[in-house]
Amino acid sequence: MTKWLLRAMTELSSRKWISRLTGKFAQSAASRLMIPRFAKLYGIAVEEAEKELREYRTLNDFFTRRLKPGMRTIDSGPTTLASPVDALITGLGPINAGTMMNIKGQDYNVDELLDGSPRAKSYYHGYYMVLYLSPTDYHRIHVPVSGAVTENVHIPGKVYPVNDFGLKHMKRVLSRNERLITYIRHEGGEAAVIKVGAMNVSSIKYAAPLPKTVVKGDELAYFEFGSTVVLLLEEDTFTPRPDLKLGTKVRMGESLGELRL
Repeated sequence: MTKWLLRAMTELSSRKWISRLTGKFAQSAASRLMIPRFAKLYGIAVEEAEKELREYRTLNDFFTRRLKPGMRTIDSGPTTLASPVDALITGLGPINAGTMMNIKGQDYNVDELLDGSPRAKSYYHGYYMVLYLSPTDYHRIHVPVSGAVTENVHIPGKVYPVNDFGLKHMKRVLSRNERLITYIRHEGGEAAVIKVGAMNVSSIKYAAPLPKTVVKGDELAYFEFGSTVVLLLEEDTFTPRPDLKLGTKVRMGESLGELRL
């Protein structure tokens, strides 16, 4: 009964208009008063922030904060795939005939995740990684691998939560939520960087107009409030770090594994 009630409440609260209202408040001057409480509640490392708390004009301004120079190190290895975000790994493994198996108890189809893109076939036997950003995390998304941007796609959708509850109890939220996909062609193949919207995320935004060529570590986009990034790598192009597992916490810039060039 309790699970049913929570699911019903989630369905009701996962409407675009509620996210828009939440986003509107977070961008208001009044929300500035909540910044210190928000930072304390979630244990945010305010000493890493580019500015002092009093300098942020709104809660959204603080949430999408940049970091001071040197707070993250971008792995400089020519064949490494760098984590695009600070996040918790909530799914990873080989893709089996187009299916990503057992992400919090559910299987996902690559065709559905990529909204029927003809590019999906390239990932049918590749590798996937699901990176969840909590409110505690730094919420800017960076380029995981140097290369050429071949396509940007916006897929409208719902705004269901992508936290542990949402992934376990809502039907395939990663494929139903709004998504912004960047395809990057690198020396060994192609990578898909899928930014997944979530409840109370008023938008996913590119940090700046993307150049045709990107460099590992460059700013790519940012979330307004918590969400998830899914990485897809083509078949025979990637070897994950052997110590990575579900529940591993990673920081933006650290190596997730090696690309086969």
